[in-house]
Amino acid sequence: MPFTPHSDAPVGPVATELVPRLGLADTLRVALGVVAPTLAQGVIARRPRVVALAERLDLDGRAVATVQGLHRRHGNGPVRLAIPGRRVALVLGPDDVHAVLAGSPDPFALANREKRGALGQFQPHGVLASHGAARARRREVNERVLDTPHPVHRLAPSLVATVREEARAVARRAGSSGRLDWPTFSAGWRRTVRRVVLGDAAADDEALQGDLDALRSRANWSYLLPRDRTRRDRLRRRLAAHLERAEDGSLAGLLAATAGGDAEVDPVDQIPQWLFAFDPAGMAAIRALALLAVDPAERARVRADLTGADLDAPQELRRLRAAVLESVRLWPTTPMILRETTRDTEWGGACLPAGTAVAVYAPFFHRDGDTLGVADRFAPGLWLGDGPVGDARTTWPLVPFSEGPGVCPGQNLVLLATSTFLATLLEHHEHALAHPRRLDPAHLPGVISPFRVRFRTTAV
Repeated sequence: MPFTPHSDAPVGPVATELVPRLGLADTLRVALGVVAPTLAQGVIARRPRVVALAERLDLDGRAVATVQGLHRRHGNGPVRLAIPGRRVALVLGPDDVHAVLAGSPDPFALANREKRGALGQFQPHGVLASHGAARARRREVNERVLDTPHPVHRLAPSLVATVREEARAVARRAGSSGRLDWPTFSAGWRRTVRRVVLGDAAADDEALQGDLDALRSRANWSYLLPRDRTRRDRLRRRLAAHLERAEDGSLAGLLAATAGGDAEVDPVDQIPQWLFAFDPAGMAAIRALALLAVDPAERARVRADLTGADLDAPQELRRLRAAVLESVRLWPTTPMILRETTRDTEWGGACLPAGTAVAVYAPFFHRDGDTLGVADRFAPGLWLGDGPVGDARTTWPLVPFSEGPGVCPGQNLVLLATSTFLATLLEHHEHALAHPRRLDPAHLPGVISPFRVRFRTTAV
């Protein structure tokens, strides 16, 4: 372990020298080349116009190059940024990524200041904004409801039926028009999510969706904007009504049975995170469809797996799951993983003071061509254990859903839903990529805007 909390050390100071700090020039490079583009694109709710600009300018690719340069000059770090009024450490070493994520929530708390400010806009008692005993209880309930360790959720028969029904409707619309784009895909995906989370009665609850979207947009500004308590209270009332109905086969029904009226858990406040997390999952899914569209060999393997399969029966669609995982590796939906030290912590013989924000820039570790041979290419074998490609996962931190005690509790549920949705779209249709016009699976760009992805759809 590269760090040890001071409280576990012998009496007396263990390290008095602070973790090295970057100079002003390097700090500005990180602030302008890494942090600013990440924030501008929207951390909680993506801003389509900014994401389109980032795609044109390859801002994420440039950000990865910036962090690569730091790694070459400073080694595995970590390094502190010279930011007035806020202690921030950037993780540069692969072993340190695993150690920080394994060391959550203590000494590396998940609910850091910026995250609490953002999530406080719409879920102040959500598990990601919590710490201590309250977090432990909320995390336990989340894991039970989301069936965290299981590839196929215990509600899979009803959930898969819902996903299939909505995906068939998307496929029919795309087949009729000859076009599948983000508005068509997203409308069907969001109906799916509302039904899976809240039940069939929520399928057309656009008022709830509108309030959540507005609050998420405010959350992009974290604590810099005051909270819209009127809208948040209205969102809570609508969610509480769906939770009280506790529709059979929905996550809300399972939550009501699991947490009941537990005030410490605050069941209502757990739901926005599920609705929120499913949104970028849809972005990952449409990008995965784009990757399959430009890789005939992998598309053929996926179709071979689907041939003869009973897609109405819940199952682990391994190749489609791998495609979605690759989509999130290549274009992480949570590019900056944040933690905060709960105490003075010794790290590599130096001290990281309590209250320091610790940042893991996932795109660097996912796309570091200095170390990862498949950094910029579509390599689903990473997730299927295919020879040397699959072995790379054991030597380098690929954390599309984070890892350790703070791993996304809904990872398997998200992969079940996205893979089933994609399987249904591919069942009777072919989707040829129309935009981006040139997408080479061997040399993929740093950014693809999901809002601009478009296909020519034909029946097969």
